[in-house]
Amino acid sequence: MNRLIYTLLLYLSLPIAILKLIVKERKSPFRKAKLKNQLGFATKTSGKVIWVHCVSVGEFNAAKPLIDQILNIYPKHKLVITTTTITSAEAVRNHYQDRVIQNFFPFDLPFIVGSFVNKINPVACILLETEIWPNLINNLNKKAIPVMLINARLSERSFNKYQKFSSKLVKKTINQLTFIGSQNNSSRERFLSLGASPDKVITVGNLKFDSNEVMDSASYEEMRLIVRKRNIVVFASTRDGEEKQIIQSYVNLKDKFDALLLIIPRHPERFDEVFNMAIKSGLKVGRRSENLQSVEKDVLIGDSMGEMMTYYTFCHIAFIGGSLSNTGGQNMLEAASVSKPIIFGPSVHNFEEIAKTFLENDSAIQVRDSDELMQTISELLLDLRRRLKLGRNAKATFEKHRGAVDRLIKLIIPNIN
Repeated sequence: MNRLIYTLLLYLSLPIAILKLIVKERKSPFRKAKLKNQLGFATKTSGKVIWVHCVSVGEFNAAKPLIDQILNIYPKHKLVITTTTITSAEAVRNHYQDRVIQNFFPFDLPFIVGSFVNKINPVACILLETEIWPNLINNLNKKAIPVMLINARLSERSFNKYQKFSSKLVKKTINQLTFIGSQNNSSRERFLSLGASPDKVITVGNLKFDSNEVMDSASYEEMRLIVRKRNIVVFASTRDGEEKQIIQSYVNLKDKFDALLLIIPRHPERFDEVFNMAIKSGLKVGRRSENLQSVEKDVLIGDSMGEMMTYYTFCHIAFIGGSLSNTGGQNMLEAASVSKPIIFGPSVHNFEEIAKTFLENDSAIQVRDSDELMQTISELLLDLRRRLKLGRNAKATFEKHRGAVDRLIKLIIPNIN
């Protein structure tokens, strides 16, 4: 596939993408702003602008230590942060308020990205992880605007897809990047196999290890009243299909352990669905938003935003979602940063190097399915020594791999004027 065919396919899919956005975000106050930005309309920005793109809340949280450094080093520059999801847009605005400009990422069509780039007129663009957009990168390259792919990762699954469907387009696109700051050597080797010039790809480590996320003191006090002295097992960032497995396995083994299950669906629009699912199973279920003063429940649905670190702080065991479904897993480092024993399922291709590192250092346990998950939780709840050892190892592994922000800043500074 070349860029012409890629662009033609995007043109054909544009009406569907717009319709999907209108339907999906119909209740969001951000709907109009998102549609305008995605079609290339944005408020004209004057002065020197640094553009950072974070797809979702996970990427934004990972990028915060780097963004903080950029704001300190370039106080006279304006910082535009684009996101794709509504929740990440809210996270950006809540965290930085008027210190940055938040927009939504435009569709990757030439006339749209051309309009958007002309409006914000950046002196540099920083993309995170796997955001390889041929038309955008080509546009920036023609304008001699540095474009850097940082915290870059390329799983074996993504590599195989690129090789099969768009190897020539990807090769040309990644060689238009100023540099690729890879999370690990495995990703670096895959970028090289796709045809990236060796001098463009530098392994710098994973930004997620530099996370400084802390819990909110107000939510801490509220959670303390809710959980009191109960054992807490967190099921973090669960995906569609996982909650049903977890709840059924819990029902089957419920008599084997006494613990409150705290389930936090990854997507807010699924809070009600998961709550109703747990109710139908016959369990006693509450919602975090109800601000309960008692824990006479089997399950608590974490239907709140920005409280994951509070949940991790209180829990005795942390299961990382997205790993029982075939979605590649979610970030396990926040749990590690507060010394929690970590469990994840078989699907961890989004965090394959991190998962491998944690397993090699006895910092996590991998299970095959939800039944083994519940059996493992049951055993750990009865084995305090094992839980503490896993938590200590997780924290040590987390601390050992920090430092990516400093390494990236040294690469970024020469490319911003």
